[in-house]
Amino acid sequence: MAKELSLKYGCNPNQKPSRIFINNGELPIEVLNGKPGYINFLDAFNSWQLVRELKLATDLPAAASFKHVSPAGAAVGVPMSDTLKKIYFVDDLPLSPLATAYARARGADRMSSYGDFIALSDICDKETATLIKREVSDGIIAPGYTDEALEILKSKRKGTYNIVKIDENYVPEAIEHKDCFGITFEQGRNELKIDNDMLTNIVTENKDLPEEAKRDLIISLITLKYTQSNSVCYAKDGQAIGIGAGQQSRIHCTRLAGNKADNWFLRQHPKVLALPFKDTIGRPDRDNTIDVYISDDYEDVLADGAWEYAFTQKPEPLTREEKKEWLKKLSGVSVGSDAFFPFGDNIERARRSGVEYIAQPGGSIRDDNVIETCNKYSMTMAFTGIRLFHH
Repeated sequence: MAKELSLKYGCNPNQKPSRIFINNGELPIEVLNGKPGYINFLDAFNSWQLVRELKLATDLPAAASFKHVSPAGAAVGVPMSDTLKKIYFVDDLPLSPLATAYARARGADRMSSYGDFIALSDICDKETATLIKREVSDGIIAPGYTDEALEILKSKRKGTYNIVKIDENYVPEAIEHKDCFGITFEQGRNELKIDNDMLTNIVTENKDLPEEAKRDLIISLITLKYTQSNSVCYAKDGQAIGIGAGQQSRIHCTRLAGNKADNWFLRQHPKVLALPFKDTIGRPDRDNTIDVYISDDYEDVLADGAWEYAFTQKPEPLTREEKKEWLKKLSGVSVGSDAFFPFGDNIERARRSGVEYIAQPGGSIRDDNVIETCNKYSMTMAFTGIRLFHH
């Protein structure tokens, strides 16, 4: 390991010179293959922290799919239903717990995960590497790789796939720095531990908080800790199912994340599962086509004859009424917010996507309105008292 590593360029090709370096000691990473860039390393270090904390909090293998310094998905290795395996395109693969975690993380928002940077909490095994090999991805960070997994991953992208090994025992300095406009900012690292103790201050009439909901709220909150703010995260069944990142308005975060959660559930509709794809259509094109199919304007696309590219025959549209009825079945969803909900409209929107459990800092002058809205729908809400902004 070395004290610094030169990079091709920074965020953009005109931003030179570029490097990563450490003031004390040596860099805790080793590049095993490829030439990761500036944004790759930002994704790698943020995502590694996320999966490391998920593993510590749940004692399950964890994975994250990162794009532009925010997660497209994050998950732990909870076994999947046959339906999820099918919509994640992994029903033909043997899956280890770690591979299951990545399949879930990638499956949360497959369109956004296209070209992702992957983080794994555990040593990458053959099953996980086999899954990663056939997806479009920029690189991976993990504490290690089996010989078989490393050989598989090195064959990606004509041998240029970015593979980073990180020292899982590395502890960064307590004070961190960041330069902006030639001025250095300094702050203490966010070492906040997120666990079940954060969920004890339940402020709603409904106090019921099942263990699975606690797990999903913890996943949501840890995900938010490494998501560009403002941010809201919907989680269910051991994974994020919708992340709204980097919005200036809290309600826009809630809507964006909710729409993604709705899309995740709509992909499980029987009509979607039965779409007559041509054998020649690959996974990325299927993802794009499914996204169009479940959109409100698909009937117009059908009328234009665009279906002929992807399907062997013209599929029946998924009508608005059918989508509305299907989404009524979505339940047991947990949602976390990195800062307080200022209005009850966030709760109203979350409810439409099956949310029953909420964790947020509290502290708004309108907390009473937010609590009242939760009580109207018998939701359970905990005030964590902790903000999770990340910039």
